[in-house]
Amino acid sequence: MHSFSVDRSVELILGGVVFPGEPALSGHSDADVVAHAVADAMLGAAGLGDIGTHFSDQDEGWKGANSLDLLARVAQLVRQVGFRLVNADCTVVCERPRIVGSREEMMANLSVAAGGPVHVKATRPEGLGALGRQEGIACMAVALLEEVSS
Repeated sequence: MHSFSVDRSVELILGGVVFPGEPALSGHSDADVVAHAVADAMLGAAGLGDIGTHFSDQDEGWKGANSLDLLARVAQLVRQVGFRLVNADCTVVCERPRIVGSREEMMANLSVAAGGPVHVKATRPEGLGALGRQEGIACMAVALLEEVSS
């Protein structure tokens, strides 16, 4: 989950797609919460920790990083320990933006970076809690990996 940024000079990016005119998310990288969720799901499924373990927000080298590039690095790490992505599924939780018109592009971007099919869907919090008050965006993801025979 990422909160919205007060910095209006940055753009909202979800699944590698820019949403012009929408408030951006706060984060050390480009704050693409969808790419981050898929990366975390893949790392967790491979027993490799989480995104913060590999791309610390204390490391200035990752400041402003493209999250699809981070996801591609995660896919490489997963392959190095003998797994490949069978598929990933993620759910974006937000009042806005509406992602339906960008969903296919998001899935294509994420699938290329992750090295396997990634499905994206969305739901609204219907006004409940911080997400319902439009204070940020959350994304939950699960990844299925399979062991690659040597």
